[in-house]
Amino acid sequence: MTKPEFTEPDSARPDLLCFLVAIAAASYALTYEWRVDHVVECCRQWLKKNQLTMHWLDRVRIGQLALKIASQDLLEAGVAVRLSSVQALFTSEMELNGASTMVQRMMALCHEAL
Repeated sequence: MTKPEFTEPDSARPDLLCFLVAIAAASYALTYEWRVDHVVECCRQWLKKNQLTMHWLDRVRIGQLALKIASQDLLEAGVAVRLSSVQALFTSEMELNGASTMVQRMMALCHEAL
């Protein structure tokens, strides 16, 4: 799989990927469905909030990678996102909670994937 690239500085790629992994895992914990539409919309919102742009194909690639990590790699890495742990993934502003050990493990997986 080709790695997605930002049209602006790509140091935010792991942050976006981790956010999307957390969103996908949380959404699955709540609905028992892998919601591609939710990942797409959250990607758009995150980019807009952070004033970044990304080519549409790279948005597709990073979304696919996020779903793969959330659906396959998290459990292998010992990260089980359950309904009771969803709130701990995010701050009140819906940003990643960097103090969460689950988020820290997700971020490590995302850095490895990129």
